[in-house]
Parts: sequence; C-alpha cells; structure tokens
Amino acid sequence: MSNLAYDAAADVESATESEIAALSELRPVPRISIQAFCETESVANPIERVASDRRMAKAHLKVHMGGIGTAIEFYQSAQTPNLIIVESREEPKQLIASLTQLAEVCDPSSKVVVVGHYNDVWLYRELIKFGISEYVVAPISMADILSVISTIFVDPEAAPIGKSIAFIGAKGGVGSSTIAHNVAWSMSTLFSSEVVVADLDLAFGTANINFDQDPAQGIAEAVFSPERIDEVYLDRLLAQCAERLSLLAAPSMLDRTYDFDAEAFTQIIDIAQRTAPLLVLDVPHIWNGWAKSVLTQADEIVITATPELANLRNTKNLIDTLRRLRPNDPAPKLVINQAGVPKRPEISADDFAEPLDLVPMAVIPFDPALFGNSANNGRMLGEMDAQHAVVKIVAEMAHVLTGRSEVKSRKKPGLGDLLGRLKLKK
Repeated sequence: MSNLAYDAAADVESATESEIAALSELRPVPRISIQAFCETESVANPIERVASDRRMAKAHLKVHMGGIGTAIEFYQSAQTPNLIIVESREEPKQLIASLTQLAEVCDPSSKVVVVGHYNDVWLYRELIKFGISEYVVAPISMADILSVISTIFVDPEAAPIGKSIAFIGAKGGVGSSTIAHNVAWSMSTLFSSEVVVADLDLAFGTANINFDQDPAQGIAEAVFSPERIDEVYLDRLLAQCAERLSLLAAPSMLDRTYDFDAEAFTQIIDIAQRTAPLLVLDVPHIWNGWAKSVLTQADEIVITATPELANLRNTKNLIDTLRRLRPNDPAPKLVINQAGVPKRPEISADDFAEPLDLVPMAVIPFDPALFGNSANNGRMLGEMDAQHAVVKIVAEMAHVLTGRSEVKSRKKPGLGDLLGRLKLKK
C-alpha cells in the first residue's frame, strides 16, 4: 500500500470562469468523509482542489496515490468512509472484477464513484447495475467531481437556501455598514424579496440605529445559545424593519466581551439562509477566526474603501487573502466610498483599482448632507431622496449583487470627453 501522497489542504490554483459559474449553482456538501485513490496526477490534482472549496467546509477529503488495488489493501484494516472515489485505467471487464473485490472489504453503506478512462455505454450501465453511484470519464475537472459529490449527498428536494452577501470595510469608518444596510433595503424594495440583515458587530453595531429599531433580543441571544437555534427561534429574534426586511440586531453594549470560536456564526447563517432568499452580513473591521470563517463561506463579498493609501493597502491584503481562501469563487466586489472630499488628496478610482485587478462595482461621491440626515433620522437613503444619484448607485449595486446585472467597466476619458469639457468651460 502506498503512503498518503496528498493532503487535501495543499496549495490550489484558482478555478476558471466556467468552473466558477458551474460551482455557483451547487449547495454546500454535508459533513461526510471522502477518500480518493488515484492512479494519475491529472485526476488527483482536481480532486485535491475540491477539498479547498468553501462548499466542502464540513466534509473531510483525503487523496491517496494508487488505484483500486491500493483501496482494497487499505480497507482490509480501515473503516470505509461515506464516499470512495477510485480511478482505474483497467479495461471494462477487468474493472468490474476489481470492483467486485473492493466490494468485499467495503461497508455496504459507502458510496463509490469510479473515474475511468473508457467512454463505454455498456460499462456505464454495468457499473450502475453493480451499485456504483457514478462513473466519470477522465479527464475531469474540479467542478465535475464537486458536482458528482453534491448530486449524491445533497437532497434535491431540500428547500432552496438564500444567498449570503458579506460586507466589510477596508478600515473602520469607511461606511461599510451604511452601504450594507442601504443595499439590503434596496434589494427588499426593488425586487419585493425577503431580506435578512445580520449585524455581526455585537459591541458597536449600528444597524439598530440606522433602521431606527430597538429590539429586546437579537443576534447575541442566538450566538450565546447555539443549542436553541432553529428556524422558529431565529424568527422570534428578527426585528421587522420594512415590509420585506428583517434585522438580527447587535446589542451594541459592552456589558460582556464577545470572544467567539471560529464557527460561532456558522449555524446562525445556515438557518438564516433557509428563512430568506437574501442574507446581508454586516461584518466589522476585524480579523479573527470567526470573521475569516464568515468571509470564507459567504456567497459574495463586498469590500468598502475610501480612496487613500492605507485603505488601498488593506484592500489589497484582503483581496489577496480571500482569493487564496476562495479559489473557486469570484473575486470580492469593490466599493469606493466618500470620493471627492474637498481639499483631501485622493487616489483616483482607476489608480486605486489597478493594483487590485478589479473594476469597482461603485464609486460613491462624498455627500455629508444626504448621509448625515439619513443616519440622524434612522431612515435609508432611498427614503430620504429616491431620485438622488447616490440612491441610483445603490440600486445598481443591488442589481449586481443579485445577479440581475454585471459590474460595468469604467471608461477612461477619451479625446471626445476632454473636448466636451473644454466646450463646457467656454
């Protein structure tokens, strides 16, 4: 028997655009164990990459080098996992004979997926009759394997889960929470969709102020009593902010410390995603185990920054880290906020975005009157002035984050633009 040649936490390459699109439709895989036995690097590598995907966060996957013979020897003295993936270059009849030997050492409840090198309809039918869960013909991609695992272990009749969108600021005070709350409100009003906002800044959260709410209970009750969390209990903790907008408010008090383990919010988020099609996570500007976990597992991430150097450095660090943690997901979305502060030296939006290799989803101009009046009155920007240019920018962000439109490229000024400006000056 060969030694374990790979550990599933190894370095991984980023997914292609087509793989990202395919993976976006898949649900998280439940807590299962998977072992793969591969004969070739071209099959082992994509299976290894599967383990790094956020949809596999609860599952445990190990890759061994060696095919069915290695698996047979291994399971003579080891318990079989929920799923066994075996690669074989054997001819069809020999492959079936080898799988018969494997079945003798496997638990009947274990599922088996075969990666073969023969595109043979007869072989496929024989393997399915034999009890194999799926037969995949090499070459394979990471998306192929993850799709097979999801098909086997995710209930197709299960209720759909909502999309989670995490907002975080590159620095404190850049307006990430304000943007998160206004985008959530915009999604609930524009699309008549149920939206839940979860304020994860338990000590200093502002969602209750911005929505003019003072609920007696909120997210603290859920995170400190994980054994009680279910959909009914979570529903009791939600404060109704608008017709289709609910809030899991933070206590915003310092009567206790809020030190949590890395998975503290995982169950809350899972349940909240089953109660509404859109979940907005207002993540504070911190970097610890649970914040990293929340950002890693979110469907979308929005980073808000102001156009100055420290924000650029922090944004670059965040994006680079999240790209490594989420190699099979789109890059975070970028919002440049408070652009055009009078007399403040700023980095232009194009110069800010260039080292990040991103097109900003939005550039929001500095407007202290609009934002200040909104905050002081506990009302959303759209309630203050529905026709304001900033409100239209927020609406466009809502369209992008719900998949109704794409981020638009920022056109650099050309000769025609410059001539137009000169004419205006005359």
